[in-house]
Amino acid sequence: MAESDLAVLLRTMEPVLHPEPYGYGIWTGGGLLIEPFATVSEAEGLTVVAPLAEIRAAGMRSDPWARISLTVHSDLAAVGLTAAFAGALGREGISCNVIAGYHHDHLFVQWDRRFDAVAALGALARA
Repeated sequence: MAESDLAVLLRTMEPVLHPEPYGYGIWTGGGLLIEPFATVSEAEGLTVVAPLAEIRAAGMRSDPWARISLTVHSDLAAVGLTAAFAGALGREGISCNVIAGYHHDHLFVQWDRRFDAVAALGALARA
């Protein structure tokens, strides 16, 4: 069952750092040649989020990003979770791009700040 209580969400978010870097690319061609983690259709093209090696193999360029998934099943209508983790990361100078799935939130942070991000999220969960 999806959780909507902010205190419970924060206490049980259990961030998981995925080991491989991810990338963001723009696909403007025909059929996509890779299996993306996520896509966003925009006027300028299809934004593709996938493991960085796949992004580059498909000819797209990207900086490396770390994917951190919050394992708590958050309700899509829950209020305050995004603001709370964005604030915690922002106080550490860590940018964050969020993709919300039906069950979980997935945070993308600079690859070289991934361990700092996990530490900031852990401190938020213990606060």
